[in-house]
Amino acid sequence: MHDRHEVVIAGAGPAGAQCARDVAKRGYDVL
Repeated sequence: MHDRHEVVIAGAGPAGAQCARDVAKRGYDVL
């Protein structure tokens, strides 16, 4: 785990999980 993240996703429901997956696939560091 890094000390700095590029994207923070608030919410762990289906929409938050999908958003985190899509953003991570684009190469961003997601928390």
